[in-house]
This record gives sequence, structure tokens and C-alpha cells, in this order.
Amino acid sequence: MDVTAPRTSEDLTVRPLRGTVVRALGDSLALRVAAARLRALGCAVETTDAAPPPDAPAGWLGVVRASFLPGAHDSGDRALPECGIGWSGPVGVPMSGERDVQAACGIMHVHGRATGGPRALRVDFASVCAGVLAAQAVAAGMLAVLRGGTPVRAATSVAQAAALALTQYVAAATSDAGAGRCPPGTAERTPPFRSADGVGFEIETFAAENWLAFWTALGAGRPEIVAGWPPFQQRFATATCTLPPGLRAAAAALGYPAVRAAAHAAGVSIVKVDEDATRPMPPPPSPWRLRATTTAAPRDSRTWVPPSASGQHTPLAGVRVVESTNRVQGPLAGHLLHLLGAGVVRLEPPGGDPMRGVPPLAGDCSARFLALNRGKSAVEADLKTRAGREAALRHLASSDVFLQNWPPGRASRFELDAGDLAAVRPGLVYAHAGGWAETHPAPQPMGTDYLVQAYTGVAAMLAEDGQAPAPTLMTIIDVLGALIGAEGTVAGLLARARTGTGVRVETGLADAARLLRDAHVAHPAGETAPAAPVAPVVTDLAAMAADPAYEALFETGGGAAYSRSPWTFAPQPPHRREDA
Repeated sequence: MDVTAPRTSEDLTVRPLRGTVVRALGDSLALRVAAARLRALGCAVETTDAAPPPDAPAGWLGVVRASFLPGAHDSGDRALPECGIGWSGPVGVPMSGERDVQAACGIMHVHGRATGGPRALRVDFASVCAGVLAAQAVAAGMLAVLRGGTPVRAATSVAQAAALALTQYVAAATSDAGAGRCPPGTAERTPPFRSADGVGFEIETFAAENWLAFWTALGAGRPEIVAGWPPFQQRFATATCTLPPGLRAAAAALGYPAVRAAAHAAGVSIVKVDEDATRPMPPPPSPWRLRATTTAAPRDSRTWVPPSASGQHTPLAGVRVVESTNRVQGPLAGHLLHLLGAGVVRLEPPGGDPMRGVPPLAGDCSARFLALNRGKSAVEADLKTRAGREAALRHLASSDVFLQNWPPGRASRFELDAGDLAAVRPGLVYAHAGGWAETHPAPQPMGTDYLVQAYTGVAAMLAEDGQAPAPTLMTIIDVLGALIGAEGTVAGLLARARTGTGVRVETGLADAARLLRDAHVAHPAGETAPAAPVAPVVTDLAAMAADPAYEALFETGGGAAYSRSPWTFAPQPPHRREDA
């Protein structure tokens, strides 16, 4: 394969690591996911029968050549980025596969809360997350090299990916002794619902008045409607949702067309639960849908990228991100960019993000909010006003990335779309972490975790034998969608560094669903795993976070514990990559 042939700027925008050769050692799902993500970025990935190094039992990735770097053809001793993938990583509990990680790191516990006891996710979720994290480390490492920084040796693990996925649940459990309990219950007591004609469906609304209008139209009693709102609203935080039986009965009394009409009239989003876990999802042009927003600058494109901060080994040190996001997907994507070294400034409404005050609190701030936003700074700006938008533009004028997860149409109403900002900051990477992308026809329902699980077949993929499909109440799509959003942002920065153009990046929760579906088809969960995990099953997140064996996974601040960075970075010593 010719990786040195000249390419157009458009091609490098879509595949910004074109001309890079990566060697991959190992055969875990995490390694295969990482290799596929790097191929999508334009890398040529070489595989061999050699085993990965002992400190990276789940796989190893190393850049062996980048034809576009100065001196790339003159020396085989040039240091280039690499990333090792472990199972337990720095954790003092032996783990040798996905099932062990799910047991020992709390995934079984959180996934099983809604049904009263720990149970395994029927997809290798932590391995898929670790694969994305590994590819992201290599891509960010190459960006550091392009910026004139030090090549890095990165490490991550499936256990660290699991801890990141559970960070909001660990934060809540360690700040409130009752927040991490697994209440008794059965699958029949949680959504989704089923109509009189046998259609399973999920609903979503963030407004109590819409909830009231919907269930009133279905004939439910007001006391049960009122009692059902708090657990429904809090299910994203608790991974449980025990609703009054009258609501299920009201849904079951009407056919789906009538239920759907009531939902539309009440402003409640509704989707059928797809019961076919094998239905293919159409692949997008790229996992991140990158496109240029400006023309290439008539100068060295590296002048568009800030220099790496001296003495820092995090690959995005010196990059400035402005973020306007809420809930889980967007804030976690920004948090990952912060953990890679970027400085992140949040744009929040007057009075601050309402999520700051949502219990349980760690000090004077929500523990869950801190789990996703600590380390960021914040400025208040009312983007509905001209003065607020001008304040945002002043921050964006000196930034490298704008990250937002607004619903469709809001960016245009705020006059803060990619085209608007290109005039202010031509080299800006404009990253939108959305919901459905092209997978649901208009008008699209709310793009939230459980609706996406239901519609895309992920719920069917997770169904236990003999059970009706039901989304897990653990926010797997939000978490993986955040990882993909951060990954796409790094890809956009690489494209800007190679071409000198501004770049728009479009990712969605549907991309997370597609990745999980594709990984499951290629590597069904438990295919080679033992029937039961060897590692102990964690049933108390607070105790796990306090256990010295897990010290490398969690850090404590303000009365709560949070996951540490899923990566470690160290300077890459010079050595001949072909001999690695």
C-alpha cells in the first residue's frame, strides 16, 4: 500500500493520519477496535503473530512511520507514539478478560441494579471503550508530534475504561451512603412499556408537565403519575426506575397508535423498541463526519496549532477548548479532552449550570457534576441575548475547539453554528456531539441514551434469553458517545494541523450504538470467556473506591471519589520502532 502518495486537503480532512503506519500486537476486542479506529483515520495498520508485551496483555499499538514528518525517511530511530492496553492495568485485582472487569470494577452491579442483583452486560462494553481510548491516545500522541512536542508512551486498560464509565455512579455512592445500593426489584417494574397490541416502546421527556399530560391522556391516575416522575427523571443517575404499576397498566390498555398520538400531543418523545439485534445500521462516511469549514491557509499549517507546553507530557497541553454542553455525553467528552491536557472553559447560563445543585452534593456542588466537569473553568453567558453571544465569541476568538451538544436548530438560533464561528476563528475545530445523526428520519425524537438503545437494537442485543428487549439503565450509550465525541475532536485537530483549515466534527449517540453493534457481531460477549468471572463481583461502589487495591483508579476530592484519567503518558525514549 502506498502511504506516501500526495493527497488532497479534502482527503486529509476526512483521514488526517493518512501516511501513518501503525503496528498492532494482540487479538483482544479492545485491540481490534483501536486498530479499526486508526484505519478510519487513515493509518495503515500492520498485524503480526507476535504476542503483545507482558505489561500490555490486551494489546499494543505503536506508530512505526509517518511519511509526512520531517526526516521520516532518514532515520529508523525516531521516537513515535505508542499505547499499551492492559486488562487490570494499575488495579491490584487480577483480571484476564471482559467478564472479570465487569465483575471487579462494578459494571455488573450498576447494570443489575434495576433488576435486583449483579448481572453481566451481554456486550463487551468496557473492552470497546478501552479500544476507543487506545486509538485516541495514539491519535493525540501524533498531534503532539505535529505540534513539535515530545512523543508519548501511553497506557490504558479495560479496567480504567470501566472506572471512567462508572465515574458518576462512584461519585454519587461515595458522597451519599444510600446512592449506591441495589434495591430489590424485577425487570417488569422498569421501562420499557408494552402497548395493548404488543409493541414495546420507550419514552423520554425532561419536563414534568409533559409527563403529566401524557399519562393523563392514557388514563392513569394522578397520584401514580406524580409518584412515577421522580424515579423516571432520576434513572440516568441511579440506574434504577421502579414505577407505580398503574402506569404500566395504562400503557397496556391502549394500542400503540393511540399511545404514540398521546405522546406527540404531550411533547413526549417515543420510539418502538427494535427487537431485531441483527438489523444492520448503515455506516456513515466516517465515524466522525469531518469536513472543512474554511479553505487551507497559504502557510505552514502547523502555525494553526498552539505549541506544546514545555515539560508537559499530556498530548493536548496548550490546546484551548470552549464547551457548551449538558447532561453526560457532552461534559464527559470535554472532561476527556481536559484529561488529555487541554484547557477547557465551560459556557454556562446565568446562575451556573443547574446540574451543579443536583444531589447528592460533594461540598457545595453536585458529585455527579464534578465527576464530569472537575478541572474545567466556567464563565456565565446568556446565549439567548446579543451580549451573551458576544461574550462567547470573545472566548472563542482565541480558542482551538468549540464543543457543544445542543439539539438540532439551537446553534443557528444562537448564531453560533460552524459557519458563523469560521468568520471569527477560521481555524476552529467545531465539534457537535449529537444524538441521532442520520439514523432516524425527521422529525427526530430527543437524542438520549435509552431511546437510542431502544431504536438501534442495542436493547435487543442486551436482552437475556427469553426476556423482552430492554435498555440497560447504566448510561452506556452516553459514555461511549462521549468517548467518540472526544475522539472526533482529536481527529479534527489532526485534520487542522495537516491542512490548515477549520474543521467541523459531527458525532452522535447513534455512532456509539453502531460501534457496540458492530463489535458484538464480530466478537459476541462471552464467546471465549468462562461461564463465571474469576474476579470477585463488586456490589458496593463506595467500598471499591476506598479499597487500596483500587487506589490507582480513583481520586478523592470534596467528599466524593472520581475516576482518575484512563491514560498514563510518559515521554517516549528514542529507539528503533521496527524492533519494538
